[in-house]
Amino acid sequence: MEMQDRINRMFDEFFRGFSLTPWAEERMEWLPLVDVSETDDTVRVTAELPGVQAKEVDISLTEDLLTIRGEKKSEKEETKRDYHRVERSYGAFTRTVRLPAPVDADKVDATFKEGVLTITMPKREQAKTRKVKVDVK
Repeated sequence: MEMQDRINRMFDEFFRGFSLTPWAEERMEWLPLVDVSETDDTVRVTAELPGVQAKEVDISLTEDLLTIRGEKKSEKEETKRDYHRVERSYGAFTRTVRLPAPVDADKVDATFKEGVLTITMPKREQAKTRKVKVDVK
């Protein structure tokens, strides 16, 4: 076995069970994951908002920009045999997406279920796809 392999194994064994990743991830800014889909009649935006309450979400629509704002509050508690750790993270987020088509702002429907926000917006009449029949002469 080469010396480098022995050193790597020694470090792996020593640090097994320790994870620095959760500490680093919680210090980064969090943005919700967003999916945008489109049919002939509607535009749908789905946002994953785990740990966010519906009352903490604000949705605004300006021309072709949809903005989702809110605040995430979370508390994690971990108890092991030799330590007890409690972490709290709070922070506001803003996510803006450009819509693929003009929508009717007066008929927007938003639902929130199990941490998933779904916003359904009917397209404006002029934005709907129209099929054009080709006459054969």
